[in-house]
Amino acid sequence: MELNRQYVNRFIDDAIQYNEYEPADAYYLQNLILKITGAEQVDEHVAEHSLTDLTPNDIAQHWIEQMIENQIIEDVVYQREIIETKLLDLITPKPSTINRRFDELYEQHPEKATDYFYEICKRNHYIKTDAIAQNVHYYTATEYGDLEITINLSKPEKDAKEIAKAREAKQTHYPANALCMENEGFAGSVTQAARRNHRIIRLKLNGEPWGFQFSPYAYFAEHSIVLSEAHNPMKIEKATFSNLLEFVQKFPHYFAGSNADLPIVGGSILSHNHYQTGRHTFPMDNAPASHAFTIEKYPEVQAATLKWPMSVVRLKGQNIDELVEAAEYIFEIWLHYNDATVEIKAFSEDGTRHHTVTPIARYRQSTGNYELDLVLRDNQTSTQFPDGIFHPHPDVQHIKKENIGLIEVMGTAILPGRLKKELKEVEAYVLGNKEADIGKHQMWADRMIAAYDFNQENAEDIIHQEVAHIFKRVLEDAGVFKQTEEGQAAFKRFIQHL
Repeated sequence: MELNRQYVNRFIDDAIQYNEYEPADAYYLQNLILKITGAEQVDEHVAEHSLTDLTPNDIAQHWIEQMIENQIIEDVVYQREIIETKLLDLITPKPSTINRRFDELYEQHPEKATDYFYEICKRNHYIKTDAIAQNVHYYTATEYGDLEITINLSKPEKDAKEIAKAREAKQTHYPANALCMENEGFAGSVTQAARRNHRIIRLKLNGEPWGFQFSPYAYFAEHSIVLSEAHNPMKIEKATFSNLLEFVQKFPHYFAGSNADLPIVGGSILSHNHYQTGRHTFPMDNAPASHAFTIEKYPEVQAATLKWPMSVVRLKGQNIDELVEAAEYIFEIWLHYNDATVEIKAFSEDGTRHHTVTPIARYRQSTGNYELDLVLRDNQTSTQFPDGIFHPHPDVQHIKKENIGLIEVMGTAILPGRLKKELKEVEAYVLGNKEADIGKHQMWADRMIAAYDFNQENAEDIIHQEVAHIFKRVLEDAGVFKQTEEGQAAFKRFIQHL
């Protein structure tokens, strides 16, 4: 296998421009490229043509295709990613260099620092902007405001052969999970993601070491993760509220939130303490107050429930310490709160805890206030609802069965990629193709046919709208105090208890 001279030169130019290499390193870089790609030499006899529009990742993908063609690697996700990250690591500065420059830019303005880091992570394809662009995305108006719907198509699916290899492979415990600091620069394997081009910014929150990184398959603008350097499990506690508020104090253009720390209502990785952040306005951010109240112990903190399908207490104020104290007070009361009239139960007979919160912090530049939302969560199950009483109920699980995590709590649906194909089948069915394979969507599709006059122009829009209304129901199912007269009366009893 030979590499095109122009591609090699262009990639070397990018490595010199974006990394710490100099022109004198050109042959050294060329030999690294040959080693990574398994090529024998560089083809010097090629016609001249412009490569100005090619990115470093375009060139990396071109070489990966050559490697597959020459049977140097197999056409499987993990092998492609190992080569991609090795190559794009060459255009990525060392972690220490990036951290030093990030800190310098932070002294000028926090946005300059995150913008710098974000550009690096897009350029080296750690953030998969091309894959993210495939996601389905739209808004639908509801009585709670516009809900945001996304169907996640960005993460590549492993084929059966790759899954089989992963099962047969020796299981290792390094890195311990996908959120460890040890992933920075990790080569990757059939069982663990390649991270040679991965970089993490070092932070201190409450004096403890944390890392800040962007998410490869972002669900929203500048989707990022703040992860504990210590290998501690997820835990909602007073320090959580303090850490989230300290983060938005350091980066006021970002929100910060944590998944809950219990199964069913928690996130996908409960084994490693982490938060999610980013530069995005979520539907819940704009939710109006439903019932304002004052907590006697914290009179300077403004408190209110929200007009929102889930049960939220929003705290506002300019004093972060006061907000943290008020949040801990509410959290501790919720941990032990019971109301049998609306099936709310803090502990099982065996002492198993069922209550926690999903906390979200933000800074409002318009008012100078910090806000801390506490979304009340309950992970009980029952004979009627074995997946969870406050979880998507069976009649909506054809659209969304998974846990309702932080992002969805805020009104942004992360729906599984399977839906893109399935909704096309539903569209064909409502337009008259009774041979369409709609499976578990049958009852829903028949209800829509009875309710709407479908045609080629409106079918997709109506189906998208109906998906959003099912997501609204999903959030209502997850709300502990329902949007009913009985539910809101129970919510007011909890507020009075505060």
